[in-house]
Amino acid sequence: MRTVDARRRTPRARRTACPRLTARRRTPRPAHPTRLRLTARRFARNRLALLGLALLVLLFLAAYAGPLLTRWDHRTHDFLNLLSGPTAEHWFGTTQSGLDLYALTLRGLQKSLVIGLLVGVVSTFLSAVVGAFAGYFGGWADRVLMGAVDLLLVMPAFLFVAVLSPLVRGAGWPVFVVLLAAFSWMITGRVVRSVTLTLKEREYVKAAKYLGVPAPVIVFRHILPHMASLLIIEAVIQAGAAVIGESGLSYFGFGVQPPDVSLGTVIADNTNMAASYPWLFFFPAGCLVLIGVSLAFVGDGLRDALDPEAAGAQARVRRRGKRGYGAVAEGRHR
Repeated sequence: MRTVDARRRTPRARRTACPRLTARRRTPRPAHPTRLRLTARRFARNRLALLGLALLVLLFLAAYAGPLLTRWDHRTHDFLNLLSGPTAEHWFGTTQSGLDLYALTLRGLQKSLVIGLLVGVVSTFLSAVVGAFAGYFGGWADRVLMGAVDLLLVMPAFLFVAVLSPLVRGAGWPVFVVLLAAFSWMITGRVVRSVTLTLKEREYVKAAKYLGVPAPVIVFRHILPHMASLLIIEAVIQAGAAVIGESGLSYFGFGVQPPDVSLGTVIADNTNMAASYPWLFFFPAGCLVLIGVSLAFVGDGLRDALDPEAAGAQARVRRRGKRGYGAVAEGRHR
């Protein structure tokens, strides 16, 4: 019988000689989940965060798709129905001047959501840039920038916006967004500066500096991306605070000006009749509460998802562990 030396076998003959080894080698390794997938899984485990996200999506859909469901505009008067309650024709009732409260509330919801999100993005960007540059450069730049932060922190932001808003009343609501963002970024800027002081001592930052990479490139490419989770959470929190702040200023007449409306102006126009006609206050105030609650839930969920060491995330892990231990103990008892 003719034998074949194992050393003279071709690679193909070796593969056919060991089918089990071949099957093992061809078995694909399970792909490791990316950070985005892990974050999405942690976020999905938080029921309150999912509830907040669902509420936020529904509010956006209602604000921009809801007006298409009615024939009334927020500027159209129905003089045959003054201060009428919710009916099939006017779902939220009407105001003293015959305006449809449903259309008026959704118009105010649009403006409040847009202003809140823009203030959240602008203030977070401003805090990231100022805090990162102050922490990276240090020296006189750090002293000047942090001195400006301390000065803005001791100023009463509400009063300053109330004083400055009449001066730019004809410029429209985008200027109001800038005013709100200008007094909303200081605390986050200090946090970003503290994180930057730690990150600039890392090896990859020092290597980029020694290679002659410009300082702005180092800040935007090597420092700020490593605190993206912090900035995302702060943007959501700032958006919720901006909606409440804008509504408060608009309530006192320092925010969005006629003929435009926001939730604050809708509440202010109908406050005197809220006791006798509660729907005039209930619907716009309810939308304002839902915005604040949904953004708070989403912010807490993002914090726990992006930072597994947070207190909320650790508490949820302990609760799941206790439930699993209880199920195992019950199975053993049976």
